Amino acid sequence: MGRAGRRLPTLAALFYGALAALVLLGVRDVMFLYEENRCSMTYMYEYPEYLKIKLPKKTARRYPAYELYLYGEGNYAEENKNLLLTGIPVLFLPGNAGSYKQVRSLGSIALRKAEDVDFKYHFNFFSVNFNEELVALYGGSLQRQTKFVHECIKVILKLYKGREFAPSSVAIVGHSMGGLVARALLTLKNFKPELINLLITQATPHVAPVMPLDKYLTDFYTAVNNHWILKAQDLRNLTTLSVAGGFRDYQVRSGLAFLPRLSQHDSALSVVSSAVPRAWASTDHLSIVWCKELILATIRAFFDLIDENTRQITEDPKKRMSVLNHHFVRHPAKMYEENPEAFTHLTGAFNWITVKASKWTYSVYNDSDGKYFSFPLASHRKSYSHVYCENSMLDTSSWIYGCMNTNSSMCLEAADLSWRAELLPTTKVVMLKLLDYPSLSHIVIQVPPAVGNKYTLGCEFFKEDSRTVQLPVTHLFSFGFSSSKILLNSTGLLYNVQLQNFNQIYQAFKIYIDSHCQSLKERKPSVYRLHIPWSYEDSITVAKVPSLAEISAKLHIAQPHSDSSLPELNIYSSPDCQYEVILKTSLLQVLGQIVRFHAGAFPVYIVSNILLTYGGQLSTLRSTGQCSDFSLQLVRTAKPYKVEPLISIVVFLQGFNWFREIWESLSLPEVDAAVLSSQDAWFPLVSLILFLFGTGIAYWSGVFFSTSLRLFSSLWLTLIRPPELQKDKLITPSRLCGMISLALVSWTTCGAFAVLIIYLQYLFKVVKLHVTVRAEQNMHNRDSGHSKETSQNSSTPTVKAQSSVGSIPEATESPSNSKTSAEAANSLKMHITVLNLFTWIVLLNLPSLIYWLKNLRYNVRLDPDPCRSTAIILVCILEILMNSSTSEVKSSKLLKIAAKVPLPLSVAMLAFGRMHLYRVPHFVTFSLLLHVLCCFV
Repeated sequence: MGRAGRRLPTLAALFYGALAALVLLGVRDVMFLYEENRCSMTYMYEYPEYLKIKLPKKTARRYPAYELYLYGEGNYAEENKNLLLTGIPVLFLPGNAGSYKQVRSLGSIALRKAEDVDFKYHFNFFSVNFNEELVALYGGSLQRQTKFVHECIKVILKLYKGREFAPSSVAIVGHSMGGLVARALLTLKNFKPELINLLITQATPHVAPVMPLDKYLTDFYTAVNNHWILKAQDLRNLTTLSVAGGFRDYQVRSGLAFLPRLSQHDSALSVVSSAVPRAWASTDHLSIVWCKELILATIRAFFDLIDENTRQITEDPKKRMSVLNHHFVRHPAKMYEENPEAFTHLTGAFNWITVKASKWTYSVYNDSDGKYFSFPLASHRKSYSHVYCENSMLDTSSWIYGCMNTNSSMCLEAADLSWRAELLPTTKVVMLKLLDYPSLSHIVIQVPPAVGNKYTLGCEFFKEDSRTVQLPVTHLFSFGFSSSKILLNSTGLLYNVQLQNFNQIYQAFKIYIDSHCQSLKERKPSVYRLHIPWSYEDSITVAKVPSLAEISAKLHIAQPHSDSSLPELNIYSSPDCQYEVILKTSLLQVLGQIVRFHAGAFPVYIVSNILLTYGGQLSTLRSTGQCSDFSLQLVRTAKPYKVEPLISIVVFLQGFNWFREIWESLSLPEVDAAVLSSQDAWFPLVSLILFLFGTGIAYWSGVFFSTSLRLFSSLWLTLIRPPELQKDKLITPSRLCGMISLALVSWTTCGAFAVLIIYLQYLFKVVKLHVTVRAEQNMHNRDSGHSKETSQNSSTPTVKAQSSVGSIPEATESPSNSKTSAEAANSLKMHITVLNLFTWIVLLNLPSLIYWLKNLRYNVRLDPDPCRSTAIILVCILEILMNSSTSEVKSSKLLKIAAKVPLPLSVAMLAFGRMHLYRVPHFVTFSLLLHVLCCFV
């Protein structure tokens, strides 16, 4: 029994160490194991300048920390110093801790583009200085920022008053939380929706906050998203584009950046940067504002959005969506045209060559004569369903046409099928379903004279079934030991591998594509595209042939229930090569997906485990009179079956109308798990996994905490004489004054500041108690060793008698001292657990403290303060708790209740705190309040 008891802590340490290691592996996958940065840096050709715009006195007085700037470079900046502006206004809104200077990439590229068109059109880029506020962590200033942006829009439009082509609206580009502030403009009572007609957001978490640390933040999100759903008619003239960063952006996962899908609002588009044509690159949270490929796509779209008559951004919502689709979804490798001509005249002294084969390739190098290759369709319609063509010349000219019902192999007028093409990194491709073009008699490929150019073209007719293969993905619990394989003996140019049962966010796979070719001749690179049909989150990989390419397959958004399509791996192959596709589950990336989607809930699960341990210590104190060690009690008490089943039952019952009506009649908030499930961000066993992860982190954080206290106490014992062990009174006049003083600090300045002060005071008290207990234990060990040595060395009755007499006082004092030391050790164990709980409260309130310190020069009082009332209560509780001992608590009549309450509080915390982290301190405070009452009752 004793051996088993000694073995338990070791096994627990190994088990919880393994859990913590799994968490670290997931964090490593999210933060370090992503694709390399494929973005180019944007550079300024002239020195950037930021001209401060003078605001009305009332606005400047109301928002002293905020400013408005106009971006410029060189001569352009000099010309605009008098603010005689004639361009198109664009307002840039920085995000969390963002700088107004981040506008320079957009402004500089737009200026170069304007120079290319001799300033026929140009844009004036304005930028707001939000004082680099931490609005992603503190929501109290979001409403203030929104109102300031409204004032800025009015100031900007006044600058153009009286101009020939004066704008009536402003385009907005918002990075991170700046995009949410832009959307919030529509919630203002006096805001006119026609003041903005285009909104582009970069890595903006639209769905929910990344870390819901205060009520103001979650309420702001609720107000914005509800307005966009309920007042969708106000959005009819607003076109919105949201660009997410992909897997490189570990701060804002791309699933949060997708705009709500509304049936009434079809002018919204959400894409991941890895799917944007001519970019095809994932970006991190900051590089999205300077990624040259993305900035070029944005500026090209801006110039294509200009109405030649008004010289402003077009008022036509359909044209705006058409332009954004052209540049951000499917680029046909042609310059944008609003109304392209339906038919084109095929002119020029080109040779006409008829091709009757079902498969054709042609290499062009220094051809002086132009050619038209004509493919009659009549002979292919019976045998084939599709035609696929590709062209490695990446210019913007038309190259593929369709002849209408002609018996001749030549035609002078043809439909331009180049608009059906799609641009890929190394080629442009067209795939046509023959049944969709019954009037076409021929397909014509144009090969213009090429002097010094070398490129290849290819076409093939095929049946869809012959080029589409299905590959079932491996099970999640295969852990990468099993694989799915398929061998493609390529004789064509395209294969589609459909990935069956790949539709959930917790799935993650490694796909290996091993290519082998019959000959060693130089070949064009192969392009592999992972296509997700229900969202624009494709990723593209370019690989040499032959080679072994590795592709990560995981989702930003789970498949909607109404969608039955399958993800595809499109292989744009080289002829006469063999491709073997091997798919394996990647345990590391599965862990990464769990961390990516649920890391924000880790504090809830960690505090829940600590709270269960705290309740277990109170129960042990009540039953045995002794307080158990934190680590041992965590092993005994923190069990997922105590909390998880009840939450699962409630979520299940909420699917029934009668239960939902009862729940709503009690004014209870919705269970967070049900909300996450409706967002497809919840999956089987995730809560159990997160609870175990939380247990592992809580265990090792407790070990780290205890070790740190031991080190501090050792340092204290080395430098300073240990204090004597004495019992403190719970309340004294000086402590009452300190309590009132900290309550005033909380009320007049910042609640988190008062919480930090009382935390440091409590920490000092615990370290001091730790030092005293260690000193008492060392003295007791020294005395027991000395008395043992004395009894062994004594040899005469006289000495024995003297020793016996001398030890009488010691014998009478020893039980009392031993009891006091034991009580102090028990109190220390309880204080360490309380301090561990309180540490997480301090961490959760830290963002508002940082915000307050940063804005201290503008206002001494944080308003609104998310933790003011909680801080006042905590100050009173901890001022008493830090001077309490277990001797006062274990005789309390309330101890039974105080010991049982942490369990339901842990359940409530997991039910209502995952998406509302600011509720966590409330549950902990209530539990500590009962502890304080135990000291008196």
